[in-house]
Amino acid sequence: MHRNFPPVIRADTKLLLLGSLPGAVSLAQRRYYAHPQNQFWRLVGAVIGRDLAAMDYEARLAALLDAGIGLWDTVAAATREGSLDAAIRLHEASDLAGLAATLPGLSAIGFNGGTSARIGRRQLAGFAGPALIDLPSSSPAYTLSFDRKLAAWRQIADWL
Repeated sequence: MHRNFPPVIRADTKLLLLGSLPGAVSLAQRRYYAHPQNQFWRLVGAVIGRDLAAMDYEARLAALLDAGIGLWDTVAAATREGSLDAAIRLHEASDLAGLAATLPGLSAIGFNGGTSARIGRRQLAGFAGPALIDLPSSSPAYTLSFDRKLAAWRQIADWL
C-alpha cells in the first residue's frame, strides 16, 4: 500500500494543486514530483516566474507557498505496481473538502492530470467554493508537448 504525503499548505493558500498519488521515485525520495522527467516544477515555475527546477526541494516548496500555491494528492492510499495512474487500485480518497474548508483564501483547485481530476471532482461534488481546473498531466507518460502543457497551465495564474 502506497500513501500520499502530507499537504504542503499555508493559511494564505489561494490555489491548491492536486496530483493523484506520488510515483515510485517520489515515494522513494519522499518528495513531490521527484522524477527528473516530470515537468511539474518547470510548468509551475514558468507560471510564477521562478526557476523552480534549479532550486533545492525545500526552496521549491517555499517558493510555491510564497506564490500562494499548495500541493497535495487526491489519493490518500492505494496499491499500485510502478508509477502509472492507470495502475492505481483499491484507492482511498484524501479528504479534499475537509482540507479546502481550512483554507479561507482558497480560490481554485487545479487537478494535475485526468486521474486526479476524475477522483478529485467526485470527492468535491457538492462542495461550494473554489473553481475546479483540469490541467494536462505533468507526467512524462502524458506525451503532450511541454509548450502545449504550459499553455494550459498558464491559466492558474488567474487564481494567484
